Amino acid sequence: MQYAILYHEAPHEVAKRGTHDAPDYWAAWTTYMDMIRESGALLTGNALAPPATATLVRAGVVQDGPFPETKEELGGFVIVEAANLDAAIKITQGAPCAKPGAGHVEVRPVLMPSVQDA
Repeated sequence: MQYAILYHEAPHEVAKRGTHDAPDYWAAWTTYMDMIRESGALLTGNALAPPATATLVRAGVVQDGPFPETKEELGGFVIVEAANLDAAIKITQGAPCAKPGAGHVEVRPVLMPSVQDA
């Protein structure tokens, strides 16, 4: 079964992308992503630009971001293949944003068939 793993990061973590902390920030994510890739579970995924770069489309109205008042930002996502929810949750272990105060990880089943199959 496929699962979407969504990485929500605290603003102070996302801010590290453009500071002297960037090498350590990206190294932690590279190590984590390499673990998923080497497990064979990774199907696709990527980091996302900050919410301020987003465009919201709702009922025909287009609005530039940022949007909802949240403390954490959706920093990226992956789609993985896992036997079940427990296996997908295990993949989230080691995610840099899963540390206390750094954000959280959301796991959702992907509905099948995919849009690509339609």
